[in-house]
Amino acid sequence: MMVAEWCMQPLRGPNRLKLGVFSANADGGLALTTVPERWRARWPDVVEVARIADRAGLELFLPIARWKGFGGATEAREWSFETLTFAAGIAAATERIAVAATVHVPMVHPVFAAKALATVDHISLGRAALNIVCGWNPDEFAMFGLEPVPERYAQGAEWWSVVRRIHAAEEPFDHVGRFYRLRGVRGWPLPVQRPHPVMLNAAFGPPGREFAAANADCLLTTFTSIAEGRRTIEDIRMRAAPLGRTLDVWTTCHVVCRPSRDEAEAYYERYAVAEADHAAVDYHMRQKQQFAQSHDPAAFRQYRKRFAGGAGTYPLIGTPEDIAAELVRISDAGFAGATLSFVDFRGELPAFCARVLPLLREAGRRGA
Repeated sequence: MMVAEWCMQPLRGPNRLKLGVFSANADGGLALTTVPERWRARWPDVVEVARIADRAGLELFLPIARWKGFGGATEAREWSFETLTFAAGIAAATERIAVAATVHVPMVHPVFAAKALATVDHISLGRAALNIVCGWNPDEFAMFGLEPVPERYAQGAEWWSVVRRIHAAEEPFDHVGRFYRLRGVRGWPLPVQRPHPVMLNAAFGPPGREFAAANADCLLTTFTSIAEGRRTIEDIRMRAAPLGRTLDVWTTCHVVCRPSRDEAEAYYERYAVAEADHAAVDYHMRQKQQFAQSHDPAAFRQYRKRFAGGAGTYPLIGTPEDIAAELVRISDAGFAGATLSFVDFRGELPAFCARVLPLLREAGRRGA
């Protein structure tokens, strides 16, 4: 069988609005809440959620990379699965969905990452993806005995150039750069996808957009309003065009889907305000605002509820019809896809798939 016959990368598929599941590998997912039904990220439950998403035809299963929790009553995200090994496990348990690994560049050597990613690509028969994060939390750097890199995107660009070269190399090579000095490098087997697996980059600020424009297949970004999201897409296109590049732009959302809008709003108020893990929210917002450049600065002033509800991502709160309409607006703004998080993935994703996906098909955003 030729490699081209294997390759089934759904991120390159035909749906006008692609969808993914985000952060199911971590305790709490994106929600910083103390409600008893909060996600616990136990492996059998994670696998079942991946299979639900796979059977429903969603395109992406994307983990969050965390090495240290956010404190608070729940020690949010302290329990989280390492994402390259996680992707390998999910690849073996699914058939169609893209399986991603989220990698913090400073903590993971590019020679190891290239080999691990190619392994996932073979296990998945060409469904692997890589989400590059250039690192932002100094408390996590300290766990590795590292200091934050002032020019982290320069390191990220060199790191990715090494991975790409490994994935193309038929012969060993040396690399002498600013951040890496490597000798006799090669990495067989080469990945199934050519020239390399799909690369996503999670970023918001100008340096991150410059990095994505020059390197990524897909930018995963946030916004405070859909109109501002449209401006982000225009900006990234202007940055990519002089380089002769195009890339998809995705966003990420947290979802509360209920039979009535009042019920959805009441639950959102309960888990993200009344029973939020306030100490964890404080830590997360403080670290993100100081070090990450991952959100519009206005988001930190205006949207504490969104940080408790879903790490500062855009809320989709309401009936299936409300949520489908918002996703259509996101698609109309130019977004190629959206990743989704829930308070309880296993309890809530089936209803989303059963009730929202048919509405998106009727709206012409997804195929049968």
